[in-house]
Amino acid sequence: MSTGSTQPFRPAGTASAAATNSVSSIALVGGGNAVLIYNSAASTAFFRLGGASGLTATVNDTPVPAGGRMLVGGGPFVNHAAVLLSSGSGTVYFTLGDGDTY
Repeated sequence: MSTGSTQPFRPAGTASAAATNSVSSIALVGGGNAVLIYNSAASTAFFRLGGASGLTATVNDTPVPAGGRMLVGGGPFVNHAAVLLSSGSGTVYFTLGDGDTY
């Protein structure tokens, strides 16, 4: 791949977390080196990615605004996520795949 080139995101599988202001931890599905996080809730979501179950997230982790999405590089060993909302409840989706542009 040439310098400066981009690869469109190619999803491999999506897992959803029923998020509240208490931590929800889930196993991701599919595979790939990138994770697309979509926050369909009405409040900010804070997430953490890792390679083992039992992850926890705090309000000091990476935020995704209500209705927002974020594509992050996760590497081949990311297969779990933890998320919590600043308030209320809603669904946060985690999609594993490959690519660097959404």
